[in-house]
Amino acid sequence: MSWDIQSLFRRHAKEITRALRRRGLTEETAADITQDTFLRVLASPPQDGTLNHNPRAYLHQVSRNLSINHVQRMRRSGIVDVADVILTQVADPTPSPEVVVHDRQRLRQVEAALAELPERTRLAFARHRLGGQTIAAIGQELGLSTTRTWALIREAYRHIVLRTGSL
Repeated sequence: MSWDIQSLFRRHAKEITRALRRRGLTEETAADITQDTFLRVLASPPQDGTLNHNPRAYLHQVSRNLSINHVQRMRRSGIVDVADVILTQVADPTPSPEVVVHDRQRLRQVEAALAELPERTRLAFARHRLGGQTIAAIGQELGLSTTRTWALIREAYRHIVLRTGSL
């Protein structure tokens, strides 16, 4: 017996998802388990000699088993499903005043280190690191080979690391 998974999916996926939702699963979990059901059947379809000639019933049984496994796994793991709104209220995304002061000091150190560089080196570094340009494009603009352009950028990196302790 050959199963056309695509037509079975079109015909039964929504029905399986609704059945899983009635079992108390969230919309996302029900959709995931529905997809897992069809993947499971696709990976190992029922044998030809089995008594199961009703694809709809077989798909529902597989989805039911997967949902039972999911519920048992969630009970064992002790994971609590928390809404995204609650999570955003837990942690304040703004940095602490100490972090702000530290980051500003580091930025001033990097600016000072960049100011010490020769203009062409500083320009190559800024276009590569800040402007996102390729080394070949920078070399073409500056009239340098790709190798020499990379050497300038590498010099800038080395200088900044030596002056600030990190990049």
